[in-house]
Amino acid sequence: MITYLKKANEPLSAQENDVKHLVKEMLDGIRNRREAAVAELAKRFDGWTGEFILRREEIDALIATVPQRAKDDIRFAHEQAHGFAVKQRESMREFEAELTPEVILGQRLIPCQCAGCYVPGGRFAHAASAVMSVATAKAAGVSFIVACTPPRGERINATVAYALSLSGADVIMALGGVQAIGTMAFGLFTDRPADIIVGPGNAFVAEAKRMLYGEIGIDVFAGPTESLVIADKTADPMIVAVDLVSQCEQRYDSPVWLLTDSKALGETVIDIMPKVIADLPDPVVAASSWENCGEVVLCADCEEMVRVSDDYAAEHVQVIAGDLDWYLTNLKNYGSLFLGEGCTVAYGDKTSGTNHILPTKKAARYSGGLNVGKFIKTLTYQRLTKEANRTIGAVASRVSRYEGMEGHARAADIRLRKYFPGETFDFEVYDQKSYV
Repeated sequence: MITYLKKANEPLSAQENDVKHLVKEMLDGIRNRREAAVAELAKRFDGWTGEFILRREEIDALIATVPQRAKDDIRFAHEQAHGFAVKQRESMREFEAELTPEVILGQRLIPCQCAGCYVPGGRFAHAASAVMSVATAKAAGVSFIVACTPPRGERINATVAYALSLSGADVIMALGGVQAIGTMAFGLFTDRPADIIVGPGNAFVAEAKRMLYGEIGIDVFAGPTESLVIADKTADPMIVAVDLVSQCEQRYDSPVWLLTDSKALGETVIDIMPKVIADLPDPVVAASSWENCGEVVLCADCEEMVRVSDDYAAEHVQVIAGDLDWYLTNLKNYGSLFLGEGCTVAYGDKTSGTNHILPTKKAARYSGGLNVGKFIKTLTYQRLTKEANRTIGAVASRVSRYEGMEGHARAADIRLRKYFPGETFDFEVYDQKSYV
């Protein structure tokens, strides 16, 4: 039986109906009035009246302002993320199989032709998100990548521009919000509609992606970032607290959860969290996140911690406890897993190499995060010889009639009649009339 040492307050109102109404209105306008509607929204929300597609010389000028140390660090993050994505791609394979003689079944892996990558702006410059989305699409073999990021004043952020350029974006646009998602989805300004749009964003961006899903592909249904820490009595409470705060700072409604089998650890973390938060340069957002969305759950043992964690199905799950391999084997629902004190979620967010665009709101029960497979279609094909029709055709004909689908049955029967004239089968094969 679990005990809450700290319980989250009632969820903060996200005014979801208002968001849905506004996003639908904006997308309808973009769909109908296209570039003109985008220009109006960009001026309204970002004060932007310039060209949306950055010229190469503009990108180079931005990159020239980025300090070399920052370039080196972003390049390292790119090498990790792209390298991991390449390994993911190598783990996928095409194949042919002959399960029945002369029936050849195969699988091809074909990348999407155009991907849209959204990089949010707002309070932070998300250079890491630029790498995570564009570099993964590039490793998947996507042939054309459009990236959108909101302008900040008279330009986009220079480190984001460097990260997008380094990662291989073919087009970089100074454009944010719903208007960016609509632009990429409908191929405005580029005449290249995106097959899939990926990347994190605020509630309006997430809702725009949700509304367009089906018309285009998307990476994940995203909500506020989530982080869950599993810690036993051996964990350092200060490290646990600092790691929780590191995720609290992202949004005022970012849930953070601590599961522990040690009441002493849980109470110590609760005691020091306000002090760690107050020490931030800007503690307001983290304080709101912890006060309203933070929980500390006391569990009986490691088995119960795993059960509760899998029920939460958090975006990030961090384990600071003994026998890490046991947790790796037994945990099932998470976006990404961080094992051991030396492995903080912040590393995955920035530089370790696994993708940080991950499922939230319990979507980890059925989906992983962004990976090369999101950009690749697994397509099947088949080839049959005439002789293979003797088995496949006969079974297909009978199964079709079990289902009441006579047209399907006759598509098999006509081949049995043509390929095996005069032969009898253990069922009545339809004798197709000639209309030619």
